[in-house]
Amino acid sequence: MNPAPPRRRDRPRLPAAVRRRQILDVTTRLIAERGFWGLSMQDVADDCGLTVPGLLHHVGTKDKLLVAVLEHRDDQDHQSLAEALGRPAGEVPLPEICDALVRRNAAQPEIVRLFAVLEAESLAPGHPAHDYFARRQQTTITTMTGLARAYGVPDPETLARQVMALMDGLQIQWLRDPGGIDLVATWTAAAGTLFR
Repeated sequence: MNPAPPRRRDRPRLPAAVRRRQILDVTTRLIAERGFWGLSMQDVADDCGLTVPGLLHHVGTKDKLLVAVLEHRDDQDHQSLAEALGRPAGEVPLPEICDALVRRNAAQPEIVRLFAVLEAESLAPGHPAHDYFARRQQTTITTMTGLARAYGVPDPETLARQVMALMDGLQIQWLRDPGGIDLVATWTAAAGTLFR
């Protein structure tokens, strides 16, 4: 008896940019559900209609795929924020930028969950996103410090750290109880005190 031939995957030919976007979207969803350590390249390949070697052809390694997902999400968030503000971030007061960020995040809980899970996992120095999140945190604090300084705050770095801690903390509470916590309303109430 001859063994059954290997199953052939339906692999529609997609332009490279479209295929890469598909891979990033599938990976984003899977990481949000399982975390990076629960991510299987086989599952990503299956969901994209690819073989694992075909997937690796597009992304290189699992570690590179993770960083590509994070950078892709950052690019999308920056573009969305700029559109929501209607002018360059440097011309917008810090409270208004923070409000826009919170509103954006409230509309995409799966992405907020992705970043929360990965940020916690990446506290381990061996995690492939450890350096990415360290750089991201420093960049965020530096940017918010500059915005707070322009806002006339006497200790802008302290305010920047407080804003970041408040946003992160409220988002974790909201992710744990999305039906019980209104992220935007809770942020607005807290920001009234923070920016007073």
